[in-house]
Amino acid sequence: QLGHEVINLDALTYAGNEENIAEVSDSNQYTFIKGNICDTNLISNTLETHKPDAILHLAAESHVDRSIDGPAQFIETNIVGTYSLLEASREFWTNAGKPESFRFLHVSTDEVYGSLGADDPAFNETTAYAPNSPYSASKAGSDHLARAWRKTYGLPVIISNCSNNYGPYQYPEKLIPVTIISALNKKQIPIYGKGENVRDWLFVDDHANALLMLVEQKVPTKTYNIGGDAEYRNIDLVAKICGILDEIHPAEKPHFELATFVKDREGHDFRYAIDASRIHNLIGWKPSTSIDEGLRKTVEWYLENQQWWKSLLDK
Repeated sequence: QLGHEVINLDALTYAGNEENIAEVSDSNQYTFIKGNICDTNLISNTLETHKPDAILHLAAESHVDRSIDGPAQFIETNIVGTYSLLEASREFWTNAGKPESFRFLHVSTDEVYGSLGADDPAFNETTAYAPNSPYSASKAGSDHLARAWRKTYGLPVIISNCSNNYGPYQYPEKLIPVTIISALNKKQIPIYGKGENVRDWLFVDDHANALLMLVEQKVPTKTYNIGGDAEYRNIDLVAKICGILDEIHPAEKPHFELATFVKDREGHDFRYAIDASRIHNLIGWKPSTSIDEGLRKTVEWYLENQQWWKSLLDK
């Protein structure tokens, strides 16, 4: 619909699901390749075959709890994989005559900046890195590689750091789908600690639009923070979701009665907040989906697509 040809390379790890792209799988503008970004030969062959104008690097292990239990996979995918992708891209770009229009967009997270206090100003693009989990440390490492390939080799790299994404198709290990699915199954909704940790929430369609604009408008090769301008304590977010469920899928008791405090995550960052004024001032992007609208869309999607998440839980 947007006039682009898309080549989707995905390793289909536990969080990958081919059903997610069934709607476009038959399009002549879409090609799927099963593969790992650590496979440099595969990446190089793919680039030479399809000759893309831009690369959007979103491949990553991203669940903090899993990184605490098993950090090795995060180092392999997020750091080694990013190196492999950067090197293959540099070779392709160089062989193509180093076209000025080419862009490599490295998609990262606000977690690389560490943790904020309640009254601290939001993260901006010059905030010092201070990652606190194996996940955020691996993403920080990948950001540094991307920046170095831009500075040393001139590769046209854009880095984006976004806040917590949510929306349809999110794998049911993250807070919002866990809350929805637990409530629908009448099971306890786990909330770390006292539920006072604060996150900024970004609806997935708004994030996708921002990434597309960064690539299409050939913005300067800098870092851009992308936030939803929607800071909420975890406990308040869970309450919002439960309120929506009470309205559109009522149960015998209010769903929030299922909320249960559990042992806090190790090294749990207290607060994230994003200052997205750079991308707003440059290309006019800002989130268009309010937290209330986005949560309602998300709850409705999980209600209407129960077989999708039930099949994942069965695995």
